[in-house]
Amino acid sequence: MNVNQQTPMASPYGQPQPGYGQPSYAPLGGGYPAPYAPYNGPASAYQHGAPPQGPARAPPTSAPPAVSSSQGYSQYSQGDIQNGPPPVAQPMQRPAVSQPYTPGAMNLSGPHPSYPQQYAVPPSMQQVTNQMTGMQIGPGPPPTPAGPGYAPPLTSQPPISAAYSVAAPPSYTQGPPPVSADPPQPPPHSEAGGPQPYYGGPPPPQQTFPPSFSSAGPPSQAPGQQQSFPSGPPPVPQSTYTGPPPPTAQTSFPPPPSSQASSFPPTAPPSTAPPAQYPGPMPPPGPPSQPPFQSGPPPQSQLPPTSMAQANHLPPGPPGAMQQPPPQSGMQGGYPPQQNGAFGQVRGPQPGYAGQYPGQPSYGGPAPAPAPAAPSQKRLDPDSIPSPIQVIEDDKAKTSEPFTTGVRGQAPPLVTTNFQVKDQGNASPRFVRCTAYNMPCTADMARQSQVPMAAVIKPLATLPPDETPPYIVDHGEGGPIRCNRCKAYMCPYMQFIEGGRRFQCGFCSCVTDVPPHYFQHLDHTGKRVDCYDRPELSAGSYEFLATVDYCKNNKLPQPPAYIFLIDVSYNAVKSGMVNIVCQELKTLLDYLPRENPDTDSVVRVGFITYNKVLHFYNVKSSLAQPQMLVVSDVSDMFLPLLDGFLVNVSESRVVIESLLEQIPEMFADTRETETVFGPVIQAGLEALKAADCAGKLFVFHTSLPIAEAPGKLKNREDKKLVGTDKEKSLFQPQVGFYGSLAKECVAQGCCVDLFLFPNQYVDVATLGVVPVSTGGSIYKYTYFQAQADCERFLNDLRRDVQKPMGFDAVMRVRTSTGIRATDFFGSFYMSNTTDVELAGLDCDKTVTVEFRHDDKLSEETGALMQCAVLYTSCSGQRRLRVHNMAVNCCFQLADLYRNCETDTIINYFSKYAYRSVLTTPTKTVRDTLVNQCAQILSCYRKNCASPSSAGQLILPECMKLLPVYLNCVLKSDMLLPGGDVSLDDRAYLRQLLSCMDVAESHLFFYPRLLPLVKLEGDSLPVAVRNSEERLSKGGVYLLETGLHLFLWVGANAQQELLLNIFGTPTFSQIDPNMTSLPILDNPFSQRLTEIVESFRAQRSRYMKLMVVKQEDKAELIFKHFLVEDKSGSGGASYVDFLCHMHKEIRQLLS
Repeated sequence: MNVNQQTPMASPYGQPQPGYGQPSYAPLGGGYPAPYAPYNGPASAYQHGAPPQGPARAPPTSAPPAVSSSQGYSQYSQGDIQNGPPPVAQPMQRPAVSQPYTPGAMNLSGPHPSYPQQYAVPPSMQQVTNQMTGMQIGPGPPPTPAGPGYAPPLTSQPPISAAYSVAAPPSYTQGPPPVSADPPQPPPHSEAGGPQPYYGGPPPPQQTFPPSFSSAGPPSQAPGQQQSFPSGPPPVPQSTYTGPPPPTAQTSFPPPPSSQASSFPPTAPPSTAPPAQYPGPMPPPGPPSQPPFQSGPPPQSQLPPTSMAQANHLPPGPPGAMQQPPPQSGMQGGYPPQQNGAFGQVRGPQPGYAGQYPGQPSYGGPAPAPAPAAPSQKRLDPDSIPSPIQVIEDDKAKTSEPFTTGVRGQAPPLVTTNFQVKDQGNASPRFVRCTAYNMPCTADMARQSQVPMAAVIKPLATLPPDETPPYIVDHGEGGPIRCNRCKAYMCPYMQFIEGGRRFQCGFCSCVTDVPPHYFQHLDHTGKRVDCYDRPELSAGSYEFLATVDYCKNNKLPQPPAYIFLIDVSYNAVKSGMVNIVCQELKTLLDYLPRENPDTDSVVRVGFITYNKVLHFYNVKSSLAQPQMLVVSDVSDMFLPLLDGFLVNVSESRVVIESLLEQIPEMFADTRETETVFGPVIQAGLEALKAADCAGKLFVFHTSLPIAEAPGKLKNREDKKLVGTDKEKSLFQPQVGFYGSLAKECVAQGCCVDLFLFPNQYVDVATLGVVPVSTGGSIYKYTYFQAQADCERFLNDLRRDVQKPMGFDAVMRVRTSTGIRATDFFGSFYMSNTTDVELAGLDCDKTVTVEFRHDDKLSEETGALMQCAVLYTSCSGQRRLRVHNMAVNCCFQLADLYRNCETDTIINYFSKYAYRSVLTTPTKTVRDTLVNQCAQILSCYRKNCASPSSAGQLILPECMKLLPVYLNCVLKSDMLLPGGDVSLDDRAYLRQLLSCMDVAESHLFFYPRLLPLVKLEGDSLPVAVRNSEERLSKGGVYLLETGLHLFLWVGANAQQELLLNIFGTPTFSQIDPNMTSLPILDNPFSQRLTEIVESFRAQRSRYMKLMVVKQEDKAELIFKHFLVEDKSGSGGASYVDFLCHMHKEIRQLLS
């Protein structure tokens, strides 16, 4: 979709794109390609304990993980599941829903026929909720043969895993509601198997089923019955299973005879199967039920777990159930065979979605015919798989105290939690976040786990008002104290010895003499007595004033300059952009950045306009009118004036205002449509060189630069290349000119910010080279319309001009012996392997650094890193900002998995993937990500989780959201675009993501969806999960993506709600084109306005508000951000991807 605004869409989300290859789905009697072991679905009951006894797996190599063989992504359906045994009485049949699934057990290892898929509606809440009820998360060790009590755990490790057990998934009943559950919700009406209108029936409430992590026990229902679902729509939305009764005394699946090791399903269906309901063989009878998803405290009557190692899982069976039998010879790799309650049967085609996963849509051919309707079948219950909202809320609930950074290796609260930081020796998580706060001691261990070792560093991050900014330390003419050998700066990790006369470096262990002026005595613990008076000895982040030795050419820098370069071609004038920029600059120039709010800014300004030629302006304060100088020889750019081009705003205010009045009038009748771009940047660079200062160029540009000039481009947009091996060439620059120009800009400290206003292809991949290499930003306003987009553009421009900046910056990351920084991601230039050069560095930019082992680390000393950034402040002062971080090191994989941060891992993975697109086909990039994620989780399963059935999906506690977030990355517009996502949009998103911090990338991939019910007090309503099933027809929801805000209004929204928000009593009177909410005199409207403003204040880009009425065309754009559902471009739903991940993990384990 168009990332900037609602535009005429080529083909809306969710509709068949012309020429999409439809994904292949496994049909009923087919199978999976040979490498895949039979799949028993994600399971539940969080487990851990001793690693299974057995031969250790050879560690994978350090190269990127091998790509698994390409294949269509099967949406395996999950068998019938129930929360506790069904009641004896038979309630009414369950209605068919609009998303039929092929039932039946299935051979997962044979060849794989394929089904064509079509786009339509997502599954109803009922189906999705019914599907994963067999998965559980709960605290407690595996059941013992004596019964399901909590046996003492197998190790003394603290809990770190979550197991989703399918050893005995229950069948699901919809009769009288289970004791611990909220009443189930009727599904939307629809004809069996047919496509269904959006929200066809009664709206599902936000939490239809018990919350994912309920602490209730199993519902009390009678054992021994299972449910079947006929396909005719009955009058009442309740149903029960009438299939064959399961064995009652066991929680595991009996192994099949040896001859059936790979033949699946059973050859003859049981005679009890109603033939009309199942077009294929019936699954064999299933086991009795399991308790619902749990993570509360164990019931009192059971044995308490010993020590902290309260294993995080529940017994997978009713009281008296036996343990899982050992694998027998007839089973592949020890996996129990599939039963009629096991997740993992292949679901039939769903009319409604392309599902090509992990393949890539192919553009250019006709859309295939719709798939035949299959009988309805149940899916995993989304309420029983790990919920991002639950994890976010749990983290908020446990964070009450300020986060103190004095403890080494302590993981901070999540980015979604509001917390205060107290710097006590490590950098605040607002400056540095790590993927793991407990690093593996050896390279072999790092290779085995495949957990990336990386830090996301935001050197100039702005802190909230209640936190102290880094102190500035001035050591006088001698400059900062440093280690003689590795040049690390003085920090809390330096150990003073010999009475304080020398110090030993924490990074390289070299001993350095303390300069006489810095000497201080030590106390009885060996610390300096002035330790807490000196920020560099007690804080994690601080700044040094740099001496002349740290300046370019050994002379102190000049204050920086800002140059505004405005495109005045026909498109720019006609759209209103020129007029808006000139009007805004009159007031904006009073807000140039400054150190002290009470003084005038020392930043000087200059102005250039251009189309095919460049116009320079002399705005010297002594002139009565500004003078214009035209340079038409763009092939050899020079600066036509020295004096009067860069001026002080307060001195030349009258002349500048006169110029800004005249520019829109001068070019009002222009007919010039062609523009140049390369010479424009050259002109700004020449001006900074002539003034011998660093600075920033603000370029306002509208079209592809096709005029004859250096850096001329041609239109190379070719949709036919999307999804092919040649696609990567579209993200590489067309010409080498801009790469060498960027290098010159960096050398001068010339940062470029580009504001684009395109109406067609402008080759963002090439135009963005200079902004990205110089630490600049790109802003894009496609189909810019003065009325609709003015507010967003002006807010972005104001923030961009005012925000704190550093110029001519160099960043270096030093580490303690054993690891080193090997790779960097972000907007910068590198001329060698260690120095990150940034012509400009603002408060929003991050640099992501990857570390590798070059030796062993020790558990005692941990691992240290120091990020030092040398930069010129906006007042022209040369400074060094230092951030220090110490993390623990471990020899046990369990310790590594206990101290990871999923949000930071996803930030690293997405940047790695988005950069790989330049050299690798997108399909390979996606496969690599899936493979590495599967390796991380299978290593955990093999080495850290307690022994359990292979049918269980066991996830580490702090990584249980890795699958849902990774799926969001895989189906993002960059890696899996829909037909209406332009190449420019993808190139823009690629460059935008490269310097996002963890909070921004989290929101970008998993947007925040708030139900606007009661807005009372200061607290926000609790978010709901990103799925259409969570939307109630009677509600209003606010969706925040970091780039957009959507206000979704249900067709049956209450009149009171509509009056409070829009001032109109009916749904039909709401204007879908409004971009700002009316200010009404009621508490609800005022609180909603506050929420919207606070969201905008937290983000680096202004989020335009879009009102989306249910079943309106704009709803297709909104639904694109409901990331737990299938995407129109073929991305898998969360439920399906979790199944796919489980299959990948089991394949690695076997």
